[in-house]
Amino acid sequence: MGIILTYLIPILASTVSMSTPLIFASVGGAFSVRSGVMALGLESMMMCGAFGAVLGSYYSGSFVVGLLCGMLGGMLIGLFHAVLCVRYKVNQVISGIGLNLLATAITTLLMQIVWGNKGTSEMVDSIDTSIGGPIPIISEQSFNFFVMIAVVVIGWIVLFKTRYGLRLRMVGENPRAASSMGLRVHALKYSGVIICGILAGYGGAFLSLDQLNMFVRDMTAGRGYIAVAINILGRYNPLYIVPCALLFGFCDAVQIYLQGQGVPSQLIQMLPYLATLLVLAFGVRHIQAPAGVGKHEDD
Repeated sequence: MGIILTYLIPILASTVSMSTPLIFASVGGAFSVRSGVMALGLESMMMCGAFGAVLGSYYSGSFVVGLLCGMLGGMLIGLFHAVLCVRYKVNQVISGIGLNLLATAITTLLMQIVWGNKGTSEMVDSIDTSIGGPIPIISEQSFNFFVMIAVVVIGWIVLFKTRYGLRLRMVGENPRAASSMGLRVHALKYSGVIICGILAGYGGAFLSLDQLNMFVRDMTAGRGYIAVAINILGRYNPLYIVPCALLFGFCDAVQIYLQGQGVPSQLIQMLPYLATLLVLAFGVRHIQAPAGVGKHEDD
């Protein structure tokens, strides 16, 4: 039993850590989809959040400023996505995928300008303290564990227990009907996507300042797409998102553990993405997005 706990506890602790940025991004994605805008740009929001956090921490010497800059980076991409999709009615799939490609190019260029390196940034002030306590799995986490719990609970309350959340969901279901009732459809859509950008940016900042203390090219490594899958599997509900994210986090933790056991790394690194494919193929057949996703009040 002791041997099992010796291996199990680190894996479970790593599961929570790996799940945290996915939960931030997925809860943000729920706000975007509930407002009627697809969240395919989560990858770019996370990546710019991760880069912004390192940049802010590098110039200020404070991880707190870095976290704020990370949220700002994600918010700017979210605002750009909202302008394209809401103001100019660009196809939401094209906008999301295009921003994901753009984020990779921009962060690589800025790394070359700021640090003279296209692969990694310099070391910065990071979140390197654990909260401690008697529970081993939680004691190894940083304060972002509690931030994540707060985001999930508050996100659920806002979406399902407030007037704003009701109006946001009305816009996501039928923007024309919402407009006929006098709701400010554009403003609500903007707010949903901007909240998505802020939370996804925080998730990216977690990757660069909590799990590491630098920015690495393509740092998100597809986590934004995994967050999209988690969001769908969680039925765009923050409470349901958590167990789904833990499943993917567990796959990620297991593949990291197995890499140290002599198993070919190329095979093991497929686990999180294989799990994503299986979920999309078999787990979301009967899950319907809000009826107004991709629609406008004048459609």
